[in-house]
Amino acid sequence: MPDLISFVIPFKNEEEVLPQLLQRLEGLRSRIDGSTEIILVDDGSTDDSAGIVARAMADVAGIRLLRLSRNFGHQIAVTAGLDYAQGDAVIIMDADLQDPPEVALELIESWKQGNQIVHAQRNRRDGETWFKKVSAKLFYRLLNRLSSVEIPRDVGDFRLIDARVLHAIRQMPERDRFLRGMFSWVGFRQSIVKYDRAKREAGVTKYPIVKMLRLAIDGLIGFSDAPLRLALWLGAIISIGAIFYGLYILVLAVFTDTLIQGWASTVVILSLLSGINLLVSGVIGLYVGRIHAESKQRPLYFITENLTGGPDDAET
Repeated sequence: MPDLISFVIPFKNEEEVLPQLLQRLEGLRSRIDGSTEIILVDDGSTDDSAGIVARAMADVAGIRLLRLSRNFGHQIAVTAGLDYAQGDAVIIMDADLQDPPEVALELIESWKQGNQIVHAQRNRRDGETWFKKVSAKLFYRLLNRLSSVEIPRDVGDFRLIDARVLHAIRQMPERDRFLRGMFSWVGFRQSIVKYDRAKREAGVTKYPIVKMLRLAIDGLIGFSDAPLRLALWLGAIISIGAIFYGLYILVLAVFTDTLIQGWASTVVILSLLSGINLLVSGVIGLYVGRIHAESKQRPLYFITENLTGGPDDAET
């Protein structure tokens, strides 16, 4: 029986690039040895993106459109697609064509050699600012140093996973998801395929700095307790410093007459200690907030439409 390859592609407001994406995917499908399905997840688009996909489905079989009830975020949209994927292998990629669909052939080849997770690693990142490139490198270096899980550098969400890996990921129901770390955490046999990341074909990025920072925090908190340990050591160091400073003040008061009442340094010390206290409380609060979110056990997403279709087959 031929292999079934599933493509999971989340999108939001990509009406400018979706026609090109669908065209390239259709050309790619004919080059894949086996059958394919394409799952496109609409993460709360407000333009005609979903309409473009729906119209394409009328003429092309093997396409599914999942429309989420609102914008739940990229990682949740990918999760929704994974929940519906039926393939022997699943390829996750973005809709903006910065991840060339043709690289999927190399991912599939590596999978057929026995690798169960195949990461697409960027050789070059065209069209991205120096700030984004440098900050990404620094983040992954920091995360790998602090975490017990080794996450490949220069790897985004573009990868292939085996059906056994998919089953493992489905057993991980956490709300604040960092899929790049989750795929590394589950283990299995992993490999890397290198490629050159293209610049955007059209449209604008859906990952501004604020969302990048939020994803970075999810990764750091989800896969490392280093911030908690840092808060502990920081509190201990400041406390020891305060003790020695108190002894210094005592010596000045007893043996000299240079001590000035109400000096400005008192305010400085109080401000420093207050800031450290707020910092430590904030770090602990982030972890407590995650526990609170997990305890509510809300569904990760809701789907308003689940469409499949083709020339001779269309259903809702």
